[in-house]
Amino acid sequence: MDWFYQSESSDTQEPAETPDKPLTVRELSGIIECLLDNRQLQDIRVQGEITNYKRHSRGHLYFSLSEKGNENMPSVIRCVMWRADTDRLSFSPEDGLEVVVTGSVRVYPPQGSYQLQVKKMTRGGAGEKFLLVERWRKELASEGCFATDRKRLLPQFPSRVGVVTSETGAVIHDIRTVIARRFPVEIIISPTAVQGEDAHAGITLALARVAKYVDVVIVARGGGSFEDLFPFNHPDVVRAIVACPVPVVSAIGHEVDITLADLAADVRAPTPSAAAELVVPDRKDLRIVVVDLQCQLRTTLLARITRAREEVTDLRDRFRPQRFSRRISEKRQATADLSDRLERAFVTRIERDHLTLAEIKTSLEGRSPRAVLARGYCVAEKDGIVVKTVNSLKKDDRLDLHFYDGCSRVVTERVDHD
Repeated sequence: MDWFYQSESSDTQEPAETPDKPLTVRELSGIIECLLDNRQLQDIRVQGEITNYKRHSRGHLYFSLSEKGNENMPSVIRCVMWRADTDRLSFSPEDGLEVVVTGSVRVYPPQGSYQLQVKKMTRGGAGEKFLLVERWRKELASEGCFATDRKRLLPQFPSRVGVVTSETGAVIHDIRTVIARRFPVEIIISPTAVQGEDAHAGITLALARVAKYVDVVIVARGGGSFEDLFPFNHPDVVRAIVACPVPVVSAIGHEVDITLADLAADVRAPTPSAAAELVVPDRKDLRIVVVDLQCQLRTTLLARITRAREEVTDLRDRFRPQRFSRRISEKRQATADLSDRLERAFVTRIERDHLTLAEIKTSLEGRSPRAVLARGYCVAEKDGIVVKTVNSLKKDDRLDLHFYDGCSRVVTERVDHD
């Protein structure tokens, strides 16, 4: 294709040259597509580790292939596998899986990017990073780093919020915007690199640096590939979150991205903005609560005032002089009636007791030996013992005779038996 043009001939003999015509974006994409239409880039086999895996609702697969063993400068190529080819897969692809794919390099003009259009896919073994993360996960789980019973509640009204993230990017702006809108508090930024070979050390240091000045910490970064989020799987970062003296909220990557730091955090948020919403209350909701409490307090106070007014009115009625005089008269009359009843009952009781005593006296007098003696009888005693029969006497015994009005001593001259 000829991408240059020449102007029409003029009246002069020499042809006039014009500047090169600039290419359109579509024309440039066409050139790239022609260059990529090379046999060396058709039906090629590529081995790599699956990252950023997504399955479209229509069955298409979108993912990237990452080169193993190159931590400093990872190589990544975007891939697509259409539904007609995915139906032939014998396994389910996932992030971290090592695979061998067969396909052709194609350009995607709408975005000006190239991608590997995959026709076949076979297992190539689990990715090294994926296996490393799995090993770390098991070790940290055995240490109790992911235990739910060690999760802490977020403070209801924090005065300072710490943010561990990169100095650049939209994360800080999103968090500041949300907190300023919901419940403005002081925000302390502890900047650090969030991706790269030594990023985990910076994240650990940034977390320890800010924790002693705030009430809660947000560890955040925007979306990224599995390699981009890899530092947040490092055991140093996980242990730093567990050892943090204040609650930690993680907001790493997108909602579908889950790192070991998310598992260790006290609360996981799907996005940095959602994390900001979690750490501070919404002042609109608080205003509604305050208004409701004011209404409840007003209603309670009015009801209490009404009851107090009724109690005062009742006390005023009860303590009026006329009411006291009437109650005193009633009590005086009741006391007089009670006194009369007691006096009558007392007199009646005394009379009844007199009669009872008289009956007892009569009964006792009728049974008394003195009454018998008064009729002319006497009682004989020998040595202090009453003589009941003549057989107990003999001549010259001394006897004491007890009469009604006295006593005499006699001597037995004779004992006669019947």
